[in-house]
Amino acid sequence: MENLEPQRERNLFGMTKEERKKIEVEEGLENLSRYLDGLFRIPGTGWRFGLDSLIGLVPNVGDTLTSFASFYILLAGVRYGVPKITLLRMAFNIGLDYLVGTIPFIGDAFDFFWKSNKRNM
Repeated sequence: MENLEPQRERNLFGMTKEERKKIEVEEGLENLSRYLDGLFRIPGTGWRFGLDSLIGLVPNVGDTLTSFASFYILLAGVRYGVPKITLLRMAFNIGLDYLVGTIPFIGDAFDFFWKSNKRNM
């Protein structure tokens, strides 16, 4: 029997345009997560921190800005059809990061250890 399915245009690696775009979006989300939670490493230790910790040092504004970036990862989960319970956990991670992050000094230390974006990926 003949395959009556329409042929999709594939590149040299055997991927369609849609598949390539999905991979690019996933890589972009991974990069955003890395920038927010693990961009810098403290020499001599395994500790990493990102822009979330640095920007979070600015009272109120910093935590709000980094929460918007975190919500982008959550919205990508919605678009990909991630189960609702997982989306709820992701939202909890973001909310906890934001709420504790608003507490001076304690929130900054919390941002250093609680990597909500890495957890959400």
